[in-house]
Amino acid sequence: MIVREEYIEQILPYIDKPFVKVITGIRRSGKSELMKSLIERFQTNGITKDRIIYINFESFVWEHIKTATDLYNYITEHKHKNLKTYIFLDEVQEVKGWERVVNSVMVDYDVDVYITGSNSRLLSSELSTYLTGRFVEIVVRPLSFKEYFKFHSLDLGTDRQEKIKEFNKYLRLGGFPALNIADYDLQDVYKIVYDIYSSIILRDTVQRNNIRNIDVLERIIRYIFNNVGNIISAKSISDYFKSQNRKIDSETIYNYIQYIKAAFVVEKIQRYDIKGKEVLKTNEKYFASDLSLIYSLLGFNPQNIGGYLENLVCLQLKRLCYDVYVGKEDDREVDFVAIRKDEKLYVQVAYKIESDKTLEREITPLLTIKDNYPKYLVTTDELLTGNINGIQTKHIAEFLLEIQ
Repeated sequence: MIVREEYIEQILPYIDKPFVKVITGIRRSGKSELMKSLIERFQTNGITKDRIIYINFESFVWEHIKTATDLYNYITEHKHKNLKTYIFLDEVQEVKGWERVVNSVMVDYDVDVYITGSNSRLLSSELSTYLTGRFVEIVVRPLSFKEYFKFHSLDLGTDRQEKIKEFNKYLRLGGFPALNIADYDLQDVYKIVYDIYSSIILRDTVQRNNIRNIDVLERIIRYIFNNVGNIISAKSISDYFKSQNRKIDSETIYNYIQYIKAAFVVEKIQRYDIKGKEVLKTNEKYFASDLSLIYSLLGFNPQNIGGYLENLVCLQLKRLCYDVYVGKEDDREVDFVAIRKDEKLYVQVAYKIESDKTLEREITPLLTIKDNYPKYLVTTDELLTGNINGIQTKHIAEFLLEIQ
């Protein structure tokens, strides 16, 4: 088992604290393996098996636990009589009313509770009602570039050219953990990812939200995937449907986007007024939770490489627990403003810097920002490295491995 230490570190401060640890993320991102890593860690630290309850609701082994009452009774029967019991409920949303069970066992017994789920509706109003202020969410995403090195047993100290070579592989392969353990052909990867995508759409989107017009849902997803890195609005999607002689109202569009966002198919990035220091409520960008989802649906399009690179940078900043925004200052745009407590950084992403004019266009928005927070120009241009008027220029492979 390959332990994903970054997520373990996020959970450690909350172990044995009165918070439900809610591990969410897209299907097959590694939530179950993370849970197993935690169990293994507890056992290594002396927690005996009779103090651990683990239930995976996707397994037929647990088919007999169908209701909230079944779940509560099972925990009551199997909890340790004298010592704290550690409860792990994997894909818990499969049991209707699970929120009441979790709340009740937290009140009734000496327990430490961990749950996973593939839909952010885990943190819906129902959960908030039962557990206000008593849960913490950890979002598990497909592999980062640094984790890609670990899964492929590669040395992070390798030379620059080797890092760039591996980045080009990572760009095409994507980050679903199971596909980074075995040696798959790219076409096989995309076929497997398409099956994952289909399962997400069916189970975490269509069935969960009683969607009838699946064709419209999939067309919206395709539109978003075709436009990663571009500003998207309900109007732009509506215009797209009009061009295909179809009329879809804005409310339906917004609802469908919320459903696929809740299933972790896409991430929404809002705009941020750098001067006014406020979040703007219109014209967001959307990024795929893993690039292989785009390739499995639409194929790899070299014309969209700029958007793919932005996608990777956005996900890495999110993995590092930054709040990520598209920066706006007057009529200029900065690809990303990343804020984490008192920290802030600005990132501009460009595929190639082909001329001085291109370079000036990319760095001007950064130069006009009048503060001393770090500013980066990230590119695939191997020769453009160093410092330009305070702006750090980095190859994207190095940026993804070094940013903290």
